[in-house]
Order: sequence, then C-alpha cells, then structure tokens
Amino acid sequence: MKVLILTHGSRGDVQPFAALATALQAAGHKAIVGLPASMASLVEPYGVDLIRYRDVASKLVNYPEFQEMADNNFRGLRGKKTAVQLRPKYNDVIAELLEDMAETAAQGADADLVVHNVALAGHEVAELLGIPAVPVGLQPFWVPTKAFPEPRFPFPLPPQLNKASYWWARFMLEYYEGSSVRKWRKETLRLPRRWQHRDYLRNPKGGPVTMLQGFTRYVLPEGTNYPGWVHTTGFWNLPTTSEWAPPQDLSDFLAAGEPPVYIGFGSNIGRNAARTGHIVAEAVRLAKVRAVVATGWGSIRPAAENEQVLYVDQVPHDWLLPKMAAVVHHCGGTISAAVVAGRPQVVCPFGFSDMPYYADRMHVLGVAPPPLPQRALTAENLSEALRQAVSSRSMATRAHELGRLTRAEGGAAAAVEILESLTGDSPTPRE
Repeated sequence: MKVLILTHGSRGDVQPFAALATALQAAGHKAIVGLPASMASLVEPYGVDLIRYRDVASKLVNYPEFQEMADNNFRGLRGKKTAVQLRPKYNDVIAELLEDMAETAAQGADADLVVHNVALAGHEVAELLGIPAVPVGLQPFWVPTKAFPEPRFPFPLPPQLNKASYWWARFMLEYYEGSSVRKWRKETLRLPRRWQHRDYLRNPKGGPVTMLQGFTRYVLPEGTNYPGWVHTTGFWNLPTTSEWAPPQDLSDFLAAGEPPVYIGFGSNIGRNAARTGHIVAEAVRLAKVRAVVATGWGSIRPAAENEQVLYVDQVPHDWLLPKMAAVVHHCGGTISAAVVAGRPQVVCPFGFSDMPYYADRMHVLGVAPPPLPQRALTAENLSEALRQAVSSRSMATRAHELGRLTRAEGGAAAAVEILESLTGDSPTPRE
C-alpha cells in the first residue's frame, strides 16, 4: 500500500503525520509526505520520502493580525475587525501552498490513498487521482457531537445547540480558504464544479468518508457518540530516533538535582517574548523549582541563566517529559506528549484553536490547576500553579493514570490498521 500524506503548519501540525508515516513504513507500506520545507529535518531521519512545500505558516504567524487573533480569538468588535483584515493575507498564503500541492498529484500518481490534514484540501488531490481521501482531525472540532460545542465557537450556547455549532468549522474554512481553493480546483486541477466541495466529511459521491481523529478519547467528555466511520485512535506521537542523544549540558542539568519542570509554549509567536521570558524566570524563582525552558519559535526569550534554569531550543518530548516533575505548556501540539508522559500539567493557552478547550479539559480531569491564559499570565500566578502541580499527590495520581490509558491506545499503529482495511493490504511487518 502506498499512502500520500499531506499536511502543513507548525511542528504540532506536522509531527503527528510524521508519526503516521513511520508507522506505515514499520508495517511494510510506502509513505510519501508533503510538508513545509522547514519541517523536513523532523522527518528525514526516519527515511520517509518527502515533498517540500513553501513554508507559508512562518509567513502567516508573523502578520500582526494573526498574533492579535492568537491573543483574543476574534472576541469583540476588535476581534471581528482582525478577522476581516486577516482574510486576504490568509488567502494569499493558502494560494501559495495550493500551487505547491498541485505538483503533488504527479508524485503520488500511483498512491492507493490520500491521508490529509482535514483543513488542507487534500481531498481535491485525491479526487484528481481517483483514489479515496482520508481526512485527519488533530483537534476535536471537525465532527459534530452533542457532547460539547465546537471548541472555537465564539459565543456561549445552550447544550441543545452543541451539535449545530459545528457549522463554525466549515464556515472558518470557507471564509479563509474558500476562494483560493475554488480557483485552484477549477483552473489548476481542472476538476468539475461540485456542490459543497469543501465538505470534508463527504466523498465525491456524497457518502461519508473514513475519518481519523489523531487524539485520545480519554480527554473528551462522555457521550460523544461519533458515527462508525469516525475513528478516534489515540495520539500519534513520533518516537525519538535511536541516533539521538541529549546535549551534555542537559544531561548534567537533569543529574544535578530533583526533577525539574518543563516550560515551553511551542511554535507560537508571543507579542512580547521578553516579558514572557521574565515571567517564566521569576515564577521559577518564586516557586523554588528547577526548570528546562524551551524557547520554541520565539514565544519565550531567555532571561539571564542561573542554576535553576536551563534554556533549550527543542528536545524530543517523548524522551524529556517523562523525566519532568510537571509540564507547563500552551495546549497546542505539546498536549499529546504531556498527556502520554503521565506528568502533572500547568496549562497556559493562547486564545485560539483548541488550546482553551484542552486547557479546560486538563483541569476538569484533575491533572492541572485552573488554566492560566497567556494574556493573564504573571510570575505570581504561574509560580503558584507550579507549586500545586509539583506537590499535589492527587494530580500526580490522575496524570499517571491518564498517561497509562493513553499509552495503551493504538495511536498511529491503530490508524495504519484502519487504512489497511480500506485497501485490503496487510503485509507482514518488517524485521
């Protein structure tokens, strides 16, 4: 079986698909991954064939309107103005990405399936190739459920309207990408006009697709009752390669005292990275803990180093996080590694996407203190949350149990079995 995998975005958007590709290859299949060129080094060590796209995400996150959206999630009149201002810029970068994707069809001409980030028009490529498309949701806002409203929906709703709120996901795709995709479909792919072509839950004939959800059911409320064609497999975490070794300064820091806390806000670009860096350093001092601080794409600017703090660019989460006393993160792509590691958490979400939702769920599940939104983060409230996370026996117990449950899920390997069922191809795994 040959699978064409299409994704874009930051590390949190790409890494799960890299995990799927490696799981496919371990099962004796062929995977080729279309991804941003800046993320190629993430996948290259695993021997996966790549198609490199222009890195439109790094361009997008540098727009002031995008940073404003990250802070306030389009709240209020100012938020609505930001949404209008961001739209043409978003359309432009998506058009660049679609140009690159048009070349994907030739390289994946003999593929059996197209597996794609649901927010990416991979199903258009699959239609061109005449093969099934399998959309992947990395967040719980693509398939309607009565259990909770669409996590990005900007207004409170009575529970009776939870399921109806999921029109928002489709509206957001159409608003920001629709005109670019329609033009690309017609002029570049030369596909016929199709009603509701952005309906990611339907195939060209109108029937339901096979949908993969690359997150764990254990963080969702009860009663989701997803239809049978939706498969929630568990998180797709990328294992560290056997060739990787920790830097000496990190090994020395870990050995020098009690387990530190991890603090990192991933690929987000903060409005004031210096301020965030000061808050983090002061919170660590006040809480009297040690910390490994990941600077990421620039949301945390290092403060003066001292014996309590070690700054790193990035370290494989599956190696590092189980060694930590607690994990401080933004509830973006780090959520999967934090949950699977089974460590207590401190959640500091930015104001958009699935971050506020996951932050609330971590608190409800008892593995984290109340969320500390980035816009309200201070050294005092962060230090208090750190003290709770490293000292609470109940948080430690619940985090350990949640980690045990999620590690037992199939994750990417379970997703491979589902893909095999679509083609009837189940080879013997490689030695």
